Amino acid sequence: MPDATDDSVVRFENVTVVFDDLKALDGISFEIRRGQTRIIFGAAASGKSVMLKTALGLVRPASGRVFLFGQDITGMSEEQMFTLRGRVGVLFQEGGLFDSLTIEENVAYPVVNRATAPEERNGDVTNRVREALRFVELEHTLEKVPSELSGGMRRRVGIARAMVTEPALMLYDSPSAGLDPITANTIMALIVKARDTRNTTIAIVTHRYQDGHIMADFRYNPESGELEPAPRESGIQERTVFMVLRDGCLVFEGTRDELNRQHDPYVARFRITRQ
Repeated sequence: MPDATDDSVVRFENVTVVFDDLKALDGISFEIRRGQTRIIFGAAASGKSVMLKTALGLVRPASGRVFLFGQDITGMSEEQMFTLRGRVGVLFQEGGLFDSLTIEENVAYPVVNRATAPEERNGDVTNRVREALRFVELEHTLEKVPSELSGGMRRRVGIARAMVTEPALMLYDSPSAGLDPITANTIMALIVKARDTRNTTIAIVTHRYQDGHIMADFRYNPESGELEPAPRESGIQERTVFMVLRDGCLVFEGTRDELNRQHDPYVARFRITRQ
């Protein structure tokens, strides 16, 4: 494992997580650097979501160390984690919206709850919420509640809530799961747009190889407002790193081209090819 760098965002050092004597993560080591996109593949119960929760300090490792923005969070208290978590946006599975709150209140929640100074608390939260919803093309839903929106729209609101604080790191837990192919691709296009317009470091848990294909091979064109194929010289392929988990173990880490050269039957299930 190389030494941590100044641009280190997430770093695992031989991390093992245990639930009821079963290893959810088994001796995992890796580092996500600023500006990278990580695509985390794996079958169900392979440890993908546990990895994200461990990176946030929501799950404590039985052994090993976890670093977030260069700080060792392995033994940090919840109070100590508060500021660091404020630099991370999270899209939970199924969107994770509060059913009893309006869309405006849902998106405003991270801003209001991270505010500590009176001048920040009294800032123009509404403008930030509108901007975030405009980004996902849902500004007209401010007064609605989640039950009035489709599954795809709720997922887009979840993206708006995750990015409203302009975090340095975005974690997406199965952003396209349970959606029809067209809606799933729309969600992934929004993630590409956020990556390319906000220069955000990204980690995406998914089981869909199409999600990795979109992230590795496309970029957002602000003039057309659409995605377009990313040329090799853009560097997007090199900054998009794939990880494959199996039974809590990291069995592959590398670029799309390296993934496509893998012959292990399990890893080969997630090959990313141009379509």
